[in-house]
Amino acid sequence: MLTINLKGKTAIVTGVSSGIGLGVAKVLAKAGCNISGCGTSVENSKAALTFLKAIKEEGTEALYTCLDVTSQQDREHLVNKTSTTFSQIDILVSNAGINVFKGAKDCTEEQWEFNMSLNLKSHWALSKLCKPYLESSNNGVIILMTSNHAYHSIPGCFPYNVAKTAIKGLVQSLAIEWGPKIRTVGIAPGFIDTPGNQKWFNSFPDAKAERQRTINMHPVKTLGTTEDVGYLCAFLASDMARFISGTTYLIDGGRSALMQD
Repeated sequence: MLTINLKGKTAIVTGVSSGIGLGVAKVLAKAGCNISGCGTSVENSKAALTFLKAIKEEGTEALYTCLDVTSQQDREHLVNKTSTTFSQIDILVSNAGINVFKGAKDCTEEQWEFNMSLNLKSHWALSKLCKPYLESSNNGVIILMTSNHAYHSIPGCFPYNVAKTAIKGLVQSLAIEWGPKIRTVGIAPGFIDTPGNQKWFNSFPDAKAERQRTINMHPVKTLGTTEDVGYLCAFLASDMARFISGTTYLIDGGRSALMQD
């Protein structure tokens, strides 16, 4: 039987309080990986405890840190705490981010700076901190989470789509400059069934109808799950993907293949 085996490896996954980060962490743990997760929820919160319980149920070790990924001090604390606890870092899944949706004309400089700090700079800065540990692993992997907005966007999603597009370039640069000891890959999810996307549906007068309309726009006629993203992440982090680096994979149920009216 062909299986993905990450046993004995340690991964940092950012944004594990809910959504894609939590789904990725669960799947990596299922593959045998120890997980150092972080989020903005406090360490005794329901979200943090849910994460810890989910990882330990898979039989691997879990660590949770409450932090702000836009803070260099907090990023350093996360990497130091992880390396002290597990003595290694083999995989970084830099996932944490927030939708910053404005029109290009109405976006303030403060909103632009916040968006770029969270949705772009934090990925680069955390990767730099993890670099020595990933190099020591000899087959270290960086996975940067971008978005389908990096490929096709809609009005009013500035400056989020700008940062997410830039992550594709970051993936390429890190792959070129930090290989061969570190592979860097991007994942660009489309509509994934998360609390964040449900909040988007709830902004419409008929949330149920808008959800179904969105589903119908996908050739697979369903939304993605956080585990779907996790499975791709586990594969890309494994030795099965040893020849994959410097590229970003769109995971959107075929939505981008269909011309939208």
